[in-house]
Amino acid sequence: MTDSVEYHARDDNFRLAYHKVIGDGPTVVWLGGFHSDMTGTKAQVLADQAQATGGGFVRFDYFGHGASDGDFAEGTISRWREDALSVIDDLTTGPLVLVGSSMGGWIACLAAIARPERVKAMVLIAPAPDFTEKLMEPELSAEAKTAIARDGFWTRPSDYEDGGYPITRELLEDGARWSILQGAVPIDVPVRVLQGGADPDVPWTHALELANSLTSSDVVFTLIKDGDHRLSRPQDLERLVAAVAEARSRVATEGEGDLVSRRLARAARLRGAPNLEALAPAPWASAEEE
Repeated sequence: MTDSVEYHARDDNFRLAYHKVIGDGPTVVWLGGFHSDMTGTKAQVLADQAQATGGGFVRFDYFGHGASDGDFAEGTISRWREDALSVIDDLTTGPLVLVGSSMGGWIACLAAIARPERVKAMVLIAPAPDFTEKLMEPELSAEAKTAIARDGFWTRPSDYEDGGYPITRELLEDGARWSILQGAVPIDVPVRVLQGGADPDVPWTHALELANSLTSSDVVFTLIKDGDHRLSRPQDLERLVAAVAEARSRVATEGEGDLVSRRLARAARLRGAPNLEALAPAPWASAEEE
């Protein structure tokens, strides 16, 4: 197993920084939030858990984030979606569990829609789909809107970065092109949502709207009434680790069921059985019961 910083070169030669834990079973892919990086508490806890349990785990920084190349001001939802798909396509194999935090929840949904054959489960933390249009733009002051119209950007003050960071016209316009909360969201895998009731950035009603829009029937929405946006307290991290472990277990169990089906089908072909459907395993069958 390794967890050292590596770099993945996109086709345009911009590099994405990433950490990878090589392990067995479904690979967990961490998708971080807007203007965050892969060194945060939640991502590190999941990396530690992967190393402790022998599971596969990948975390990375989007273009213009953290240790990756690029200017944050030039980033868009389109670009960050492409980053996620590039990591999925080039750095992982087999079934995936996507874990998305805040904006990463939106990116995770876009990736799951684009790669339904790979994404088998999701864990979303304070997911913020359509946040540029539904959460960010309505909160912009008249001064900010004037600056964006005049200059193409507005510098948003930040407690974590001297001088703040830019919100661009391109980000807002591009984000609107990727809206998913206009109807049913075509994701049909198990989804677990962890949402703070005291989240000042993503209202719990917004996350619940996503949960209700997913076409999957296997969706569990957990409201942590006193939880904030970060959900990085010890008790929150325990919930996250448990949710990811459950998701990995469900995907692994599904894979075992598929293996049983393939083996039974192969045995039926060898016997020349005329009715393969009659040999399908019972829903509760396990590999040990084959």
